[in-house]
Amino acid sequence: MVVEPIHCPACQGTDVVKHGKTSDGKQRFRCQTETCPRVTCIREYVYQGRLPSVKRQIIDRSLKASGIRDIARVLRISPTTVMQELKKRASTASRQSTHVSV
Repeated sequence: MVVEPIHCPACQGTDVVKHGKTSDGKQRFRCQTETCPRVTCIREYVYQGRLPSVKRQIIDRSLKASGIRDIARVLRISPTTVMQELKKRASTASRQSTHVSV
């Protein structure tokens, strides 16, 4: 029997514990590192739009003036996913800018 350590996709730490199952039966994991920005993750995502690397590509392409439909077509994800990720990043950036200016 081989034991393979699970790495957190956000902080790359190995202090990860099981944290229930998803609705389709995949094992969910939780990072125990206190400074980790991510709470839970799974090993293999069914939908590619949930991958952290795809989320980074959405932000990178939007900063290079690509449109929502163009990003969705190139990355083979839904335009709704692109819009949700951009909205999430915009609200996070606005919250951070209000904390910095205070």
